[in-house]
Amino acid sequence: MLRDRIKEAMKTAMKAKDEIGLAATRLILAALKDRDIAARSKGNTDGISDDELLGMLQSMIKQRRDSIEMYEKGGRPELAEREASEIDVIETFLPEQMSEDAANAAIDAVMKELEAASMKDMGRVMAALKERHAGSMDFGKASGLVKVRLGS
Repeated sequence: MLRDRIKEAMKTAMKAKDEIGLAATRLILAALKDRDIAARSKGNTDGISDDELLGMLQSMIKQRRDSIEMYEKGGRPELAEREASEIDVIETFLPEQMSEDAANAAIDAVMKELEAASMKDMGRVMAALKERHAGSMDFGKASGLVKVRLGS
């Protein structure tokens, strides 16, 4: 289970005195705990699923990429480097990312299945992609690819 892998990675980082790895895994576990508490208030006593956890990890990576961009614009390369190191740690918990060709094939398959023809169908297509390819697809890029297909 992914939760167990994250906890083990934190223990390993502690033993190895890996400051970045420890900080990143602690941030992941803190965010996970927040999401679990929110899920409990909705009646889910087990916490979030692995798919939701993968989505959370992807959003954490996106936040760090945005931070890197801001730090680089602000002339703080040391902070940008730290964020990049945290991304490397978070990515170790994600399944291998789809290649661009595989992502295009998945998008085409979902669009054909849902008979998506206009921008009105964008939400349905993205929801289906997130459901089927959580953790293995970059949904920021996928969104752009879907828009291009639906816009034409």
